[in-house]
Amino acid sequence: MPTIALVTVVVREYDEAIAFYRDKIGFRLVEDTPHGEKRWVVLESPAGEGARLLLARAADKAQAARVGDQTGGRVFMFLHTDDFDRDYERYAARGVRFVRSPRREAYGVVAVFEDLYGNLWDLIGPSQKV
Repeated sequence: MPTIALVTVVVREYDEAIAFYRDKIGFRLVEDTPHGEKRWVVLESPAGEGARLLLARAADKAQAARVGDQTGGRVFMFLHTDDFDRDYERYAARGVRFVRSPRREAYGVVAVFEDLYGNLWDLIGPSQKV
């Protein structure tokens, strides 16, 4: 059966994007292979589960215009955690900008953060104290 293996994130520069996702969010760099002027850059979640991120440097003006606005201002990605409080505090301490405070929902607790370009992400965990 088919599964989603990679999701592309259009970025301004590879190294700054790698630094954000690796150093602030805790993703693991799986591959960074040069292909001429491009690179094949893949990161995975700390748990090693789910779809991986493929970082793709914007190649033209149209792509550059989408950096940070890949979904027109809607939440772009959903990052699940087994310990919301731990990861929320870790990300905040590393300078990740949360644009919506934690709140309880029927599915658990959620807060919205921005990546380095302004794409919105949900951090979602099991119900806990907020």
